[in-house]
Amino acid sequence: MRGYKAIAEWANSLTPKARQRFRCRRSGGQYLVPCQFTIRDLLTRVDPSQLDRALQGWNATYAQDDESLAIDGKTMCNAIDDQGHQTHVMSVVGHHTKICYTQKKSAPCRES
Repeated sequence: MRGYKAIAEWANSLTPKARQRFRCRRSGGQYLVPCQFTIRDLLTRVDPSQLDRALQGWNATYAQDDESLAIDGKTMCNAIDDQGHQTHVMSVVGHHTKICYTQKKSAPCRES
């Protein structure tokens, strides 16, 4: 995702299971994702090396047979949604196993 708003929209689209994996706060029986401003605040303050270690830990937990994951997005040609936007798909694929761990329709890209 490009930009804090797009990251927040992606976070809001996560399934309850994905929110649990990301250790989102639980309130009233639901996992809550941080708002756009909290995400921005966090990303401007986080130590990049600590973030890298955390992502490597997540990768080790959920990508058992892969040393690393590729996160990639594609725009589907001729796939237009009800609002007239092209469909975008994000995928997480293991480098070694070529297993697609997840694939999700994402929010439309916005020009900055």
